Amino acid sequence: MYNKTYVLAGIIIFVALFTTPFWTGIMSGSYQRPAVQLPANEKECVEPVEYMRAEHMQLLNDWRDQALRNEARVYVSSTGKKWEISLQNTCLKCHNNTTEFCDKCHISNSVYPYCWTCHIEPKGKK
Repeated sequence: MYNKTYVLAGIIIFVALFTTPFWTGIMSGSYQRPAVQLPANEKECVEPVEYMRAEHMQLLNDWRDQALRNEARVYVSSTGKKWEISLQNTCLKCHNNTTEFCDKCHISNSVYPYCWTCHIEPKGKK
């Protein structure tokens, strides 16, 4: 092959430069979960906290599909408790301040959900 060593060196340099941001992020370990303001009233959530942190968007998508496409309006949690499938009437009763709860995590993770294109954004308690 012609210039095999130069091509191979170029590929290695390209891959190293391209993946540098990923490696520095992994090595630094600097990501810290943003401090969100949890609801003042110690009410029970639909699912356990760790599950909600990791899977809340999938849960909300499943709720949307069940409510709008399958006309199922009741969710049975892992504890066996029944909940109304409703962002406005279930989740936002406790988590009613988007700037202190939702936005802190979403902005720090560069995630911009489209919830508020259909739902009314809560402004928090006055």
